[in-house]
Amino acid sequence: MGIHESTIQKTRKPKFSVLQLLTHGILVLWAITNVFPFAWVVMNSFRTRQYILTESFRFPTNPTLENYFNAFIKIDIWRAYANSFVVSTSVAALTVLLAGLAAFGLTRYIFRGHSILISVVYGCLMISVYSTIIPVFSLLLKLNLINTLVGLILPVTAGSLAFAMVVLIAYMWGIPRDLEEAAFIDGCNVFQICFKIIFPLSRSAFATVAIFSFLWSYNDLFTQLFILRQKQTWTINRLLNEISSMYGTDYGLMAASITLVVIPVLIVYIFMQKHIIKGLTAGAIKG
Repeated sequence: MGIHESTIQKTRKPKFSVLQLLTHGILVLWAITNVFPFAWVVMNSFRTRQYILTESFRFPTNPTLENYFNAFIKIDIWRAYANSFVVSTSVAALTVLLAGLAAFGLTRYIFRGHSILISVVYGCLMISVYSTIIPVFSLLLKLNLINTLVGLILPVTAGSLAFAMVVLIAYMWGIPRDLEEAAFIDGCNVFQICFKIIFPLSRSAFATVAIFSFLWSYNDLFTQLFILRQKQTWTINRLLNEISSMYGTDYGLMAASITLVVIPVLIVYIFMQKHIIKGLTAGAIKG
């Protein structure tokens, strides 16, 4: 009995190895380097310009909300928030719908040129927005969609489709076809199978696609700079870019504006990170 217990104790591994401690230490340092700049900006958003220049790395002793009031009064940040919400929500909805239908067709039907079309979808991931902005701008100009939210929603949605289709295709490949056969026997048509069986079973992948599409469209400043020229159409990032040139020396206003831009992204990610990880890992395991 004693020999058996001693053998178990010898083979029992320590809870934390040196490699694990080193890995966790590196991850902690990496997290601090990412969190500290945002914490520094938030602290300075509650200071006046005078104290930012002299006490920028200290916790604010006399916090003020003046910078936030100026952000909403001076630069009309509410309109920019509304435009960003409309654009990001529309992009996410269109991407989910179009990519879902395309992924359903590509995973449920085999036709001539099927493998070539799948390869084209994967190849589209390598196409950069920088290489397509000139023809996209020319097309939108001919359609009179410059300085409109629709003119921004369409190209951003098109740019999100390749990634969305790859995620959904990988996930839908793993859904058993026996479910479709049973649904056909019960009298379901193609649309019922798509919207009542395949789509509900793929909700984790759809959540991942919707979240990434929302965040990418929210943060996409490059396309917005080309398409949104008038102030009434500016999104929050487009407005922040103008603030940096108009109020570049008002560091308190800049810090408050950056905080207001970043907070919605953090909220979305904190509450949805479970769905992001689940959708990506499920697709990788099943595909």
